[in-house]
Amino acid sequence: MQSEPDWAHLAGPGFPKRNAQDGHLEPPTPVEDREELRDSEGPDDLPGPDVIIIFAAFFEGGLAFLSLLLGWWLGHNPLERFSWRLEDALCGLAAMLPLVGLFVLILHRPVGPLRQIRSFCEEEFVPLLSGSSWSDMLLVSISAGVGEELLFRGVIQGTLAAWMGDAGGIAVSSVVFGILHPISMPYVVLTMVLGAYLGTLYLLTGNLLAPMITHATYDLALMAYLLRWRYRGRQGESIPPVDPHEDIDH
Repeated sequence: MQSEPDWAHLAGPGFPKRNAQDGHLEPPTPVEDREELRDSEGPDDLPGPDVIIIFAAFFEGGLAFLSLLLGWWLGHNPLERFSWRLEDALCGLAAMLPLVGLFVLILHRPVGPLRQIRSFCEEEFVPLLSGSSWSDMLLVSISAGVGEELLFRGVIQGTLAAWMGDAGGIAVSSVVFGILHPISMPYVVLTMVLGAYLGTLYLLTGNLLAPMITHATYDLALMAYLLRWRYRGRQGESIPPVDPHEDIDH
């Protein structure tokens, strides 16, 4: 007589399992226990902040290398308009301040679709990078400032400006800049505005160092604000979902 097939090794928490000692079937795991099991397994699947920081630094740094290759292929060296000038560096640093002020205002008093940006910061960005150190934030900020500005302002804007003028170069490169940050539609639009701001700064100074400084210090200031000041003491904890109609005064 053919023995009954043993499906116990395929049974999940919602199916009865056969006891290994006496062969009797055990009742399935209760629903509430399965929910607790699923909740306890969730965080282990998320990458740690170290993995994310390393990936971000390599990705952003890779953009710098890609920019040089793309510029060579297009016959436009993005470093031709780069120089270590103190006045341009200070200009870039000053240009960062209104951007940070705008972002903080969005977090405190979001209007309409801008609430999606605050929700992303509180529900995804902060919990994901809550364990980042100052050196981690500095590494990512510098990598993003150098890599993205070399690509979008140095190569794309510079090349397009030679074909369609300065205004066209700024406009198209800003649109591409926003589309490649597809977190949400409001964030895409805000990033386009940021791209136009950085592109105009590049045009006025004639030095790629200025938008690099603005971009890097802007990223660093926002990360420090979110991870070291606004949500200080809540690091390592998941932040509960926010009410999209609620304003934050603190």
